[in-house]
Amino acid sequence: MKLFTDSDMQAALPWEALISELKEAFAKGVSQPLRTAHAVPVPGEPDASFLAMPAWEEGGKLAVKILFIAPGNSARNLPAVNASVMVFDAVTGQAEAVMEGGELTARRTAATSALAADQMARKDAKSLLIVGAGTIAGNLIPAHRAVRDYETVKIWARRPEQAQALAGQFDEAVTVATDLDAAVAEADVIAAATITNEPLIKGALLKDGAHLDLVGGFTTEMREADSEALKRAAGGIIVDTYDGAMAEAGDITQPLAEGTITRADIVGDMAELCRGEAQPRTSDSQITVFKSVGAAIEDFTAARMAAAS
Repeated sequence: MKLFTDSDMQAALPWEALISELKEAFAKGVSQPLRTAHAVPVPGEPDASFLAMPAWEEGGKLAVKILFIAPGNSARNLPAVNASVMVFDAVTGQAEAVMEGGELTARRTAATSALAADQMARKDAKSLLIVGAGTIAGNLIPAHRAVRDYETVKIWARRPEQAQALAGQFDEAVTVATDLDAAVAEADVIAAATITNEPLIKGALLKDGAHLDLVGGFTTEMREADSEALKRAAGGIIVDTYDGAMAEAGDITQPLAEGTITRADIVGDMAELCRGEAQPRTSDSQITVFKSVGAAIEDFTAARMAAAS
């Protein structure tokens, strides 16, 4: 059985190839039951979450990711997400590989985000705003740069020193935004990767034609954008999977419950987008939103790609 470290995963999952593999996988499809999730109480902190996410291809491979998400880790300067992935032969059940899941999760999440932006954002998009400065946010920058030639990239975080540290890992085109509202108003593409229950992104500030990518929230209580953002994107909303978004994504479930948007305003999932069956952008002024809660097909695709490397 092969063992893959996070360093191995970096080498095995180059951005352009991973984005291409994900596009093909979403269009083709795999079997992926709705993930199981359990709240794990942590004394004196927000609850942690334990999740199991399996997916398989008939007659091919099966991959399952188990992960522990600890919001309190940010105060400990530790990654919020800790995960492992195992790959099995889907016919014999033989275990073929075990992989550290941190890098795999970060890269497949960022690559899916970039894939959605490639399909949904304006072709002339030149400015990118990253909201958050954690591991996922750090991967969003090179992933999005693999699909668009951005002239400027700005990073905003609640703790400016974290944003500055992340910006320092890149070239001079990547800078820190100190005023989130002003940065939102200027950006062509916004990619948010935060763990928050209080919306950070105000829809009234979005410029016409902007693309908003919401990565961080993974429960019905979490919100990264307010309801006005979803309202302005009505008819231009894509989710990674219907089952996941309708059950777990506060950025979708709350505006639906309020009546701010309707089910018809969600025009497709990633499978339909990648097959060309969903058209979220109807004009240059259309605001588009991609909401990701994470799907097992993404782990499966990245794990299969790495195991074959």
